[in-house]
Amino acid sequence: MNEFVSMLNGIIWSPALIYLCLGTGLYFSIRTRFMQVRGFGEMIRLMFSGKSSESGVSSFQALAMSLSGRVGTGNIAGVATAITFGGPGAIFWMWMVAFLGASTAFVESTLAQIYKERDDEGMYRGGPAYYIEKCMGQKWYAWIFAVATVIATGLLLPGVQANSIASGLANAWGVDTAVSAACIVILLGFIIFGGVKRIALFAEIVVPFMALAYILVALVIVLLNIDHLPSMIALIFKSAFGLEAGFGAVLGMAVQWGVKRGVYSNEAGQGTGPHPAAAAEVSHPAKQGYVQAFSVYIDTLFVCSATAFMLLSTGMYNVKAPDGSMLANGLPGVEAGAGYTQAAVESVLPGFGSTFVALALFFFAFTTIVAYYYMAETNIAYINRKVHRPWLSFVLKIGIMAAVTYGSVKSAGAAWDLGDVGVGLMAWLNIIAILIIQKPALLALKDYEAQKKAGKDPTFNPEKLGIKNAAFWASKK
Repeated sequence: MNEFVSMLNGIIWSPALIYLCLGTGLYFSIRTRFMQVRGFGEMIRLMFSGKSSESGVSSFQALAMSLSGRVGTGNIAGVATAITFGGPGAIFWMWMVAFLGASTAFVESTLAQIYKERDDEGMYRGGPAYYIEKCMGQKWYAWIFAVATVIATGLLLPGVQANSIASGLANAWGVDTAVSAACIVILLGFIIFGGVKRIALFAEIVVPFMALAYILVALVIVLLNIDHLPSMIALIFKSAFGLEAGFGAVLGMAVQWGVKRGVYSNEAGQGTGPHPAAAAEVSHPAKQGYVQAFSVYIDTLFVCSATAFMLLSTGMYNVKAPDGSMLANGLPGVEAGAGYTQAAVESVLPGFGSTFVALALFFFAFTTIVAYYYMAETNIAYINRKVHRPWLSFVLKIGIMAAVTYGSVKSAGAAWDLGDVGVGLMAWLNIIAILIIQKPALLALKDYEAQKKAGKDPTFNPEKLGIKNAAFWASKK
C-alpha cells in the first residue's frame, strides 16, 4: 500500500505540477498587474471590515477559517521536511510560491464569491465545484472536483495533521498515540456537529492567538541568535540557486520541495481557500479576494518563515541527498518533522521548547482538521443540491474521525504521502479550471478598482460586467 501511494504521489507531483503552480502564479500576477503588491494596503483595510449576517460570516471570520486550513502542520513539520530533502534553498522557493500564489488565491476566491449561493439552511456556499459548473458549464468536471475534495479533505489530509499532533505530544510528554487519537476525535466531534457558525467562531478565536504566539517565540529565538542572521539569509539564497557548494546535490530538489511544501502550506491554487471565501458577507466579490490573498502571506511569509528561521539559526536540521547521504546532520537519528522545531526551541529555551511546539502544533493542526471538514462538507452540500442525501454528511463525520484515528497511529511518511496525493489532485483540477474561467475574476478586480478610484464603496452588478449565472448577485440588485 505504501509503495503504491508513493508511486501515485510521484506521478501527481511530477515536474509538470511544479511548473504549473509557479507559472500560474506568475501569469495571474501579470494579469492582475501584481495586485499582491499594489493592493497590500487594501488587503489590511478589508481584513477588518464587514460584519457577519444570518447567511454569512465576516471577512475576518472567513480569513480565520481560511487560515485555519492554511496554517497547520505544514508550517512546522512541513518546513522541516522541505529543508531535509531540498536544503535551505527550499525556503526561497516557498517564499516564491507565496508571492506569486497570492494572485492565484485572489482569482480563485473572487470566483468563489461571484458564483456562491445559499444552501437549504440559508447559509452561503461556494467553491471550485460551484464556479466550475456555473462559469465553465461542465457539471461532470464540477462533480469530479467535489468528489476529489471530499476524499482529499475528508479522508487523506486530516491524517497528516493528526499524525503531527500525536508525534508532538509523544515527543513532549510521552503521550501514547492512541490516547491522542481519542482526545482529537472527541474534540473534533464537538466542533463539527455544531455547524458552520461554530466552526467560524472557533477559528476566529484560536487562529490569531496561536499564529501570533508562534511568531513571537520565533522572534525571540532569532534575536538570541542574531549574529547568525546574515549568514542564514545568505545560505537560503545561495542554496536556492546552487551557489552553496555543500548543497549543490539538492538544487533540483530545492525547487521541488519548496513548491510542494509551499502549496501544501499556503494552498494557493489548491482550491481549498475558495470555500471559506464564499461564506463571507461582502458587498463586492473582490473584497474577499484581497483578504484571501493576504492569508497566503500570513501563512508562508510569516509562519513558515518563523519555523525556517528557528531551524536554520540554531542549526537544528538535517539535509539528505537523493542518494541517502547526509549533507548536514544537526540532528542525527531524528526523523524530519516537528521534532526538528522542538529541538530548535529547546536548544535556546531549555524545558520550554518541546512543550510549546507540541501545543502550537496541536492548535495549528487541529484547526486545520476542522477547516478540512468544512471544505468537505461544502462539497457534500454541492452534491446534495438536487437530490438530498442527508446520510452523506453523517458518513463524512464518521469518515474524518476514522481518518484522524488512522493518521495518529501510522508512520509520518505514510501520512504525508497520502496528504500530498490529496493536495496534488485538487491542485491539478482547480488550477486548470481557473485558467480557463479567469475572466470574471479579472473583470471584478477592474470594476472594484474603478469604483474605489471614484470614491465609492464598491458594489457588484454582474450583468453590467457581462458576467452570467451569478444568480446570487443578480438577485441583490
